[in-house]
Amino acid sequence: MLQSSGIKYNYDSAVPSRLERLLRERELRKSSRSQNANEGIRDGYRDSDVLGNGIELCLSDGDKRTREEELIEGLAAASLSNGFERQDGRSQKQRLLVVANRLPVSAVRKGEDSWALEVSVGGLVSALLGVNEFEASWIGWSGVNVTDEIGQRSLTEALAEKRCIPVFLDQETVHQYYNGYCNNILWPLFHYLPLPQEDRLATTRSFQSQFAAYKKANQMFADVVNAHYQEGDVVWCHDYHLMFLPKCLKEYNSKMKVGWFLHTPFPSSEIHRTLPSRSELLRAVLAADLVGFHTYDYARHFVSACTRILGLEGTPEGVEDQGKLTRVAAFPIGIDSDRFIRALELPPVKYHIKELQERFAGRKVMLGVDRLDMIKGIPQKILAFEKFLEENPDWRDKVVLLQIAVPTRTDVPEYQKLTCQVHEIVGRINGRFGTLTAVPIHHLDRSLDFHALCALYAVTDVALVTSLRDGMNLVSYEFVACQASKKGVLILSEFAGAAQSLGAGAILVNPWNITELASSIGYALTMCAHGREKRHHHNFLHVTTHTSQEWAETFVSELNDTVVESQLRTRQIPPQLPSEVAIERYMGSKNRLLILGFNATLTEPVDAQGRRIDQLKEMELKLHPDLKEPLRKLCNDPKTTVVVLSGSDRNVLDENFGDYRMWLAAEHGMFLRRTEGNWMTTMPENLSMDWVDSVKHVFEYFTERTPRSHFELRETSLVWNYKYTDIEFGKLQSKDLLQHLWTGPISNASVDVVQGSRSVEVRAVGVTKGAAIDRILGEIVHNNDVKTPIDYVLCIGHFLPKDEDIYSFFEPELPQGQAATTRNKIANHLNRNTSNHSAGKSGHRAVSNRVPQQASTLDKKAGSNENGNWWSMMRDRMTVHEGSSVLDLKADNYFSCAVGRKCSKARYLLGSSADVVSLLKELANNSSCRAASSYK
Repeated sequence: MLQSSGIKYNYDSAVPSRLERLLRERELRKSSRSQNANEGIRDGYRDSDVLGNGIELCLSDGDKRTREEELIEGLAAASLSNGFERQDGRSQKQRLLVVANRLPVSAVRKGEDSWALEVSVGGLVSALLGVNEFEASWIGWSGVNVTDEIGQRSLTEALAEKRCIPVFLDQETVHQYYNGYCNNILWPLFHYLPLPQEDRLATTRSFQSQFAAYKKANQMFADVVNAHYQEGDVVWCHDYHLMFLPKCLKEYNSKMKVGWFLHTPFPSSEIHRTLPSRSELLRAVLAADLVGFHTYDYARHFVSACTRILGLEGTPEGVEDQGKLTRVAAFPIGIDSDRFIRALELPPVKYHIKELQERFAGRKVMLGVDRLDMIKGIPQKILAFEKFLEENPDWRDKVVLLQIAVPTRTDVPEYQKLTCQVHEIVGRINGRFGTLTAVPIHHLDRSLDFHALCALYAVTDVALVTSLRDGMNLVSYEFVACQASKKGVLILSEFAGAAQSLGAGAILVNPWNITELASSIGYALTMCAHGREKRHHHNFLHVTTHTSQEWAETFVSELNDTVVESQLRTRQIPPQLPSEVAIERYMGSKNRLLILGFNATLTEPVDAQGRRIDQLKEMELKLHPDLKEPLRKLCNDPKTTVVVLSGSDRNVLDENFGDYRMWLAAEHGMFLRRTEGNWMTTMPENLSMDWVDSVKHVFEYFTERTPRSHFELRETSLVWNYKYTDIEFGKLQSKDLLQHLWTGPISNASVDVVQGSRSVEVRAVGVTKGAAIDRILGEIVHNNDVKTPIDYVLCIGHFLPKDEDIYSFFEPELPQGQAATTRNKIANHLNRNTSNHSAGKSGHRAVSNRVPQQASTLDKKAGSNENGNWWSMMRDRMTVHEGSSVLDLKADNYFSCAVGRKCSKARYLLGSSADVVSLLKELANNSSCRAASSYK
């Protein structure tokens, strides 16, 4: 019995679902934290413990491993749980490499080899302060320019004590990469601010040099990560500064677990497409296993950009590119709420609270804490407060607004202008509504220390967050965490990411609507105690549950599981074609059959940008220029029979292959000819085509309604193609078209509707490449093209799933096997379509451009074969000189290859038509060398 070398790819039924694995991991984390709390090992937190020094996870010796756990651990490089076994038998925390533009500490040089380190303040730092479930290390730029070797070595040693690893960037790179591309291009664009206008050619060159520096800096980060990476580590890349990093890391080690998280908004595809480097950045991020955003809106925008700009397939799970799935999900960030709650009990904070209560006794306190930035909406906030005071005179001496505006980028003219604007508005309002003893606005151009900030949060009655665009805004979280006793009201911009999480308990506003914002201030100040209580309870529950620790653990857990899921998917994906083996078997065979698809197999590839720019060029299918000579050599080899099997019409195949000695099979094999002969039809005689006109009218209608779509009228099928249309609109139109077809023209017709990735095809029932191949082989044998049994088959194509039955057709015959089943199905279908044939019908007939429907290549004997034995049909048609068998195919001599499709019935994969070119070139060269050697 022959054993097939084809690999079968099936999920193991014992593998738990992704949701089951994540829920189990969540319970393990909760159990671990509960155990840690009961043991009382960690009873406090120090500001200097930037990365957390949590206890190790311990598993009982009596814990039993389920079969599912063992299976998953066998699939993944690391288990889903964060623990790993050490040599002493105890569990060890999973290593986490956090890669960000800046380290969480600032370094100041005190001497040649001495440094002073200070904890930095920032959203990412504060979010990760409470994370202690991983053995985490930070990798990033130290913020200082260190060029000497002694300074770099000493700083590295000092930072190692904080589990930080520096990336040393030179001053010019920092200027071009950080100040240039990151802050001048990406940051404004991601916050819906237009790109700078290019008024000189030098500006264009500056953009190009900044992008080059951006890629260079990302590679420098990657080099440091690679130097410290250990197998099983999780690499977590952060923010828009490092969008190229996932690609750099995967190029170094494709098995590395890489996640990328964006802390800013991700703009709509219409905004992102204005970026000159839009495609490169998207593809670099897609190299990551998991891509995270604060909100679903940002994730949706990213997926939309990938589909509209790159032409990739967006799925509920993420973005799919040739079978590789990059998972895209929302992970709302949190804070270490316990740190703020505990701080309220500290003596310094209580002192500050008492001092503030005395200072503002008898007045309601409103608070704004922002960076002095264009996106924070500080002018809008102050103007709304002015309108409130103007409309409510009774409140002028009963409310005060405290605005903390932390200066940033003070050397940038736009920020200097904003500072002057804010100061001017504050001065005008204080002059208008203030008195000698009190002013309505207290504005501070500086930051506050942690204790003073907590006290300020605690005494606030109304917090105002009026961001025009904000990734998340953790000020709102910090305010809620400090409001256990006051239960103040949060007014929150709907354009801040936090609105997705705290929207139910906050008053959502449009900061551009000054009138609405002023009205919301009045509503918040006069809200009853019960209303404040309900709103605070909702927000407080969310803030204390969705902490930074939970955020980080969830992301890493999802990343671990995404890798496992990817490995499970990989088991479903056929391996790459072993070209050397295929060539070796080819050279050792005596009679070969090459079946080649045409579109996306033998054609020249067109990139995503070319596809959208030059639609007409791609629609005109042309043979790849590098294939002309190799294909001619193969066709002239007397031991090789070449068949081009395509869904294209006969004119297209004639135009491209008319000069070659081969067989052409057009329209999925319904028309066949040897290039030296005339076209013949292989269609069953009773094939009904009455549905064509009605379907044509529907296709014409939708082509008119869908810009850049087109349809092809073939003799056995019609194809409506929306490959070049707007992605989303094309999908909607295709659904509408299908509904019209199913309820109208084809409701009672014998047709198949085949949906491609960007096309809809209606064809007669049974018109598939697999159904046609046995008839094609019969004609080849009948024309004396096969003198000895075929002992080698290479079948390559970018076929639709409907046509992939051709791959199974050639599988070596196995008892009860898939190949036999496929042949039986095909033969049974042929029985139905040819049962009315007369015994004396001709095996084939020549056809003109319009083919008579009654023509057929099958005789009565073939059509009445009830057991589906196509092998007997072939033998019956052969003469004595042709031998007793047309196929003598062993498992090792059959190679089926899907081009550019990873979900396939084929045994092997080829990435693109470029790989097909390389393979056919090698076959042709080896064949020529063997022929020359034999001749000598």
